[in-house]
Formats: sequence, structure tokens, C-alpha cells
Amino acid sequence: MTPQAVIFDIGNVLIEWQPERFYDREIGEARRRALFAEVDLHGMNDKVDRGGHFTEVIYATAEDYPDWRAEIRMWHDRWIELATPVIDHSVRLMRALQAKGVPVFSLTNFGIQSFDYAATHYPFLRDFDRPYLSGHMGVNKPEPRIYEMVEQDCGVAPGALLFTDARADNSAMAASRGWQTHLFEGPAGWANRLVAAGLLSEKEAA
Repeated sequence: MTPQAVIFDIGNVLIEWQPERFYDREIGEARRRALFAEVDLHGMNDKVDRGGHFTEVIYATAEDYPDWRAEIRMWHDRWIELATPVIDHSVRLMRALQAKGVPVFSLTNFGIQSFDYAATHYPFLRDFDRPYLSGHMGVNKPEPRIYEMVEQDCGVAPGALLFTDARADNSAMAASRGWQTHLFEGPAGWANRLVAAGLLSEKEAA
């Protein structure tokens, strides 16, 4: 079935999301490993993605671990440095699809305030035909409910949705619901998939 809508994840699909890389640069790999072993920073971020307040969740976590207070606060105070750079080819693919009249949605684990902050740096984040943001939905991928909510809202049959995500568990859950999926491992492979699906020409996908 030719897809009737395309759904992009954001982290590591449109914008690189590599917190460990940031901390390795700032405090060194050894200290970063110690920090991440003691503090569940990704779990903290999951709370934000589920709708917790960006500042409150991170600053409260920092107070729970005073020996790491400054480092934990970096997750908030220097957040845009964790979420960079833009994957330009992916943004071009998003634009090319929309130029062809193909609806493009987002489905992303992203906090409310952190998304608003990101959009001030990356305005294209405001350009999805339908944005599905976990912070507003109150549930994170790969929980089935978030996919169900998209299906109920978007008006497109599951089998006519083409979804790309950089995490295999997120992609697998979508596939189990009948969505067409692509595990994102780089924009070139995603471009090839969009061409194979008949949505873009090779020139349009370049």
C-alpha cells in the first residue's frame, strides 16, 4: 500500500540526540560513566517526556544528588548542546514530502518546555502537519497507547502510515500495529525507503 502519511521521530532522525557525547566532552568519559552509573539521567528525561516540567524535574534530580548537582543541571541549562546538530538531509526529506502534498506528522518522546525551547532554535519543528508530542499526550513510546492515540486522531489507516524511528523498540511496536516502518540508521537509507515507497523521486530525495 502506498503510504498516505509519513511520520518522523525527531531525536536522532531530524536532530542528533547524544547526551553522552556532550558529557564526554565536558567532564571526560570516565566521569561521565560514573555519573550515568549513579544517576538515571535517561529515566529523568523520560519523566520530562511524559509531561513533567522540564526545569522542576531536572533541578529536583540535581538536589537528590548534590555531588553531581552541577553536572545534572547541565542537562537543563545547556540542553540545546545535547540536542544538536540538525540532520539536514532529513529536514530536506520532510520538506520534499510536504512539497509533494504528502502529510508529514511527528511522533516523538519530547517534553513540553524542552520542545518549545528546541523550536526556537529549529523552527522546522513547528511545521509538521500533525505533531504528536509525548509531553502533551502523557505517554511515551514504545507504550502501545501513544500509537493508538495517533491512529484515533490522524484519520489514516495504520497500514497507510509510514513511520521512521531510530530506536528498534519504537519501530517494532508500530509494526506490530500494522504500520509500515523504517528503522532510521541515517538519512540516505530513509531517502531510499521514501523512493521505494513511491513518495519521492531520487532527485527529490537527494
